Amino acid sequence: MTDKKEKKENVKMHLKDLRQNLKKMHLAVTEELILPQPDEVKTLMNKMDQLLKLIESK
Repeated sequence: MTDKKEKKENVKMHLKDLRQNLKKMHLAVTEELILPQPDEVKTLMNKMDQLLKLIESK
C-alpha cells in the first residue's frame, strides 16, 4: 500500500472510532440524560487532535 493510501485508511479508521464514541455519548445525553465525564470528553478531544495532526501531515 502506498503512503497516501495508508494515511487515508488511517484517517478513515480514526473517523469511524470518533463517530462511534460520539454516538454513544450523544445517546447517553439524549436518552439517559447522563452528561459525559470530563475524562471522556478529554479523550475524544485528544483523538480529534491526533486526527488533525495526521491530516495535516499530508
